[in-house]
Amino acid sequence: MLKEEIWIEKYRPKRLDDIVGQDEVIKRLKSYVQSRNLPHLLFSGPPGVGKTAAAISVARELFGEAWANNFTELNASDERGIDVVRNKIKNFARTAPLGEAEFKIIFLDEADALTSDAQSALRRTMEKYTSSCRFILSCNYSSKIIEPIQSRCAVYRFKPISSAAVEERVRYIAKTEGVNLTDDGMEAIRYVAAGDMRRAINALQAAAMLDKTVDMDAIYKTTATAKPEEVVELIKLSLEGNFMKARAKLDYLLIEQGLSGEDIIGQIYRAMLDMTVPDRLKVDLIDRIGEVDFRMAEGANERIQLEALIAHFILCGANKK
Repeated sequence: MLKEEIWIEKYRPKRLDDIVGQDEVIKRLKSYVQSRNLPHLLFSGPPGVGKTAAAISVARELFGEAWANNFTELNASDERGIDVVRNKIKNFARTAPLGEAEFKIIFLDEADALTSDAQSALRRTMEKYTSSCRFILSCNYSSKIIEPIQSRCAVYRFKPISSAAVEERVRYIAKTEGVNLTDDGMEAIRYVAAGDMRRAINALQAAAMLDKTVDMDAIYKTTATAKPEEVVELIKLSLEGNFMKARAKLDYLLIEQGLSGEDIIGQIYRAMLDMTVPDRLKVDLIDRIGEVDFRMAEGANERIQLEALIAHFILCGANKK
């Protein structure tokens, strides 16, 4: 029996050296640890690439066993208004560090969820308590962090994890947990993950809960992802002008596989980038994909929008002929 444990927590990096795919960033962070000095830091990048793990690892290596006493974390599940900055954050920042630590660390995960008023209050706190506290902020989009805070931080941009790094880590976990991961299953995990290590590990565990042998079908079923070839077939049917067959394939993805419109539009975009169609046609199609994606994000009916996208593909295919 597999242990009922979340693997993403079980295999979370505990040291900077354990973080994969971010060599340049980790090299700079290790230099801060060696000098035992730290500026305010801002980590930006997509989900699942090691931002939180890097922040916690820095605290662990700086403070040793007593790291939890000099480290506090606030994330998007906490209240993020100005009162939290003025009270909770300020009170922690103004107290002296415990033990032999030179300063404390406050980690604000998903800092782009902070209101503009809270960010304005935070910038003064960051200046005032620099002698006793350092701030590490992480976000998906650094553009949502106000400029005064960005100018007070050393900004590090985390990139998506490479397919090779994802494969190495996933195969290690599969071997450790006694899971038989097939080659096509690994290929499916790489596709599903798209550079997100957290998604890759969760996909492996979800599939492994059903069977100790994890293959391509198990990965796609447990992650609500269409097979890439099915999405390519949908696009080709549309460009060939076969509306009814393309619509039937769309029905299969939406109804039988239970995918959302956002899932399908994202996979159509990924498939379009790899297809061998004339550049001018590809530009036109991607432009319409972006328009449909925006409309669905604004609340438009996803079924109507996806069928309209198929119709546009058919018209573009007819014009090409």
